[in-house]
Amino acid sequence: MEDNRQGRSASEVSLHSVVALLADLPERGLVRGQVGTVVERLAPGVYEVEFSDDQGRTYATVALEAGQLMRLHYRPVHEAA
Repeated sequence: MEDNRQGRSASEVSLHSVVALLADLPERGLVRGQVGTVVERLAPGVYEVEFSDDQGRTYATVALEAGQLMRLHYRPVHEAA
């Protein structure tokens, strides 16, 4: 579904997107489903994602490709930016 306000797909990863890992990254101590926030776009389709605990303390920062991530939504997709 296209987000007309931003001119991008509602599932497209962008700066500040909340995302979930699609596969385990055992070398980084991360497992499928862990939730992080995109904090930087490093290259086309490559993002720096920060993983933090419930207290806001960062426990991992990893460069990941868009295909390794699923953008999460907290409201109906037709309203998601």
